[in-house]
Amino acid sequence: MKQIFLFLSIIFSTVSISQTVLTSYPIDLKNVQDQYELLNAENTTTHDVFAFIASPNNFTILKYNSAFFLKDQFVTSRQYVENRSLLGYSFSEDGNPTVYWLSPEQKDIIVIKYYFENKTTRALKFALPVDNQSIVTQYQKDNNFYLLMKYKDKQALTAYIFKNGMAEERFLDFSPFIFRDRKTQQKTFNQILNENPIEKMDSGEYNPLFKVVAKSKLYTLPNRLILTLDQSLRKTQLFDINLDNLEIKEKTFMQPLGHKNARTSNSFYHENKLYQFNVNSDELLFDIKDYDSGESVKAFTVLKNDTIRFNNSPLLMQIENRQPKEIKKTSKFLKELASVDAGLSVFKNKKNLFITLGGTGSDSKAISMNGFNMFDDFFGDFPPRNYYIESNYSVFFESVWTKKLELTTEKHEPLASDKIYYFMDTHKEVSLPNILKLNNYSILGYYDITSKEYVLRKFTDGFD
Repeated sequence: MKQIFLFLSIIFSTVSISQTVLTSYPIDLKNVQDQYELLNAENTTTHDVFAFIASPNNFTILKYNSAFFLKDQFVTSRQYVENRSLLGYSFSEDGNPTVYWLSPEQKDIIVIKYYFENKTTRALKFALPVDNQSIVTQYQKDNNFYLLMKYKDKQALTAYIFKNGMAEERFLDFSPFIFRDRKTQQKTFNQILNENPIEKMDSGEYNPLFKVVAKSKLYTLPNRLILTLDQSLRKTQLFDINLDNLEIKEKTFMQPLGHKNARTSNSFYHENKLYQFNVNSDELLFDIKDYDSGESVKAFTVLKNDTIRFNNSPLLMQIENRQPKEIKKTSKFLKELASVDAGLSVFKNKKNLFITLGGTGSDSKAISMNGFNMFDDFFGDFPPRNYYIESNYSVFFESVWTKKLELTTEKHEPLASDKIYYFMDTHKEVSLPNILKLNNYSILGYYDITSKEYVLRKFTDGFD
């Protein structure tokens, strides 16, 4: 949880973090700032792990088995993909990887399949319809590569599904639905997304606070998408999208009602439940609803003079990357939270359910100095001038639940992602980092600029 990483660094300074070097591969990347890219990937069928390492002239693919023994490697030139960036990957039924290379200037994607058996490649070109569409996001699911695009002149999305060398197009029509903004004024689907760009939530991973404050969120499931819109303070408008038959079902989940109008609100979808909360300076309302029935299964009301009963961490405020400070009073916390963009994140590991509830905002402060330089204007020849410095900050707390939605008194233990961010911050030799989430642990792949090696490290949840 990146927003509390400095808070956890106090703990890490006295407790060892669980991490293990799984493997390393000698490779000399001359200048890591010069067109170098690194991407880790898992074939979810065979559980082989791949490393894609792109340098200005060469492209290296390392293939590891599930025990991280190097099975094979493939080194080839950058022919056809000069000045292109790695967009994503997929795996065919024969186990070989396909890599997608993007060039926004050339308005196309070069699709290359790499055959390990005979070290050959096959290249195709996919023309991007950028004249009337723009890319929303891309992701991998079930060994396929997905590209989601938004129309400029139609109230629709298009999902392109790349599998086994073929691209399938799915037209998702949102024109039959009605959309309203925060002031209840009717808007088009495109207007809502232009004002509230879609943020893709990482499936099975912890999504940090700066991502979950987005008002439009996309959740990726097998052959299915969940799109939630929270531009209204009163409700969450949810669309369940079937990528097989193109059916789009709309659901509406009303926000819990308080004594006063909410100042900010948001939601988060997780495993067939919708988590909602809204807040003003006097109260915080938190509700967990069953997705199918829409009924509330857990509900909390916190007034400004109450003690929050479901927080397992202090109430915290963090400015930029400084050490978080505790907010002692609920009233002060609610006042701060009501003035920012709200968001909540839900993550489950083998043991517990972790909920982060908070928000992010920015603050500008004026600093007065003379018009000549930062030193005193001895003769008074230069009039004073105000300069504004903007600081980003967040307010939040952590809550630890059982998987049956029961409250616990457990203290927050660091997740694998916490340890990875701490490791990267305290090891300056780490370059080109890339995180791969596997079933029971996470992998940090990176280039070690000191030892000149590509390294894979394993990180697990909890303390040693």
